[in-house]
Order: sequence, then structure tokens, then C-alpha cells
Amino acid sequence: MLRITIPKTGQSQLTFTKFEQYELPAPPDGADAEINDDLILKFDDEQEAITYAEQLEDMANELDDKSSPENIAISDIIITIRNDEFIKAYNQ
Repeated sequence: MLRITIPKTGQSQLTFTKFEQYELPAPPDGADAEINDDLILKFDDEQEAITYAEQLEDMANELDDKSSPENIAISDIIITIRNDEFIKAYNQ
């Protein structure tokens, strides 16, 4: 199982609570919150994480307001997934 933590230090300052408020889709294996409300996304493997990021990218392209909190949160998730060391190694 692959677990990717989305840091609150991104532009959206995304937390698990905000993730739920924005009603963003969770990955197939779900999402959890750490004690400090950090968002943790769970995947079976790297390919599932990449597919999820691509689906979020499609969703972001459909949003009218590109500066909305939801769109910024989606961007932070995509960036974090793509910058994950396991995802980078998988893509090489």
C-alpha cells in the first residue's frame, strides 16, 4: 500500500477537514486524517496514484473558477503525488 501525505504548507493549506468540505473525490483506497488533520491518501500502488492524479486534473479542467479553493487544493494534491519519491521512481 502507498500512502501519500498532502502537506498543509501548500498554497491551499489543505487539511483532511477541508478535503471533506470541498467534497473532493477520495482515491479508491480512501483517505485518512492524521492527529494534526494532515490529509493522507491511500493507494494500492503507484499506478493507482497516477491515475487518481490524472482524474483530478480532468476535474480541475472542468471547474469554471480556476482560483477557487477547490481548484487550488486539487493542484496541491496533483503536485504532491507527482513529486512523491515512489511515483518518481515508478515513472523512470
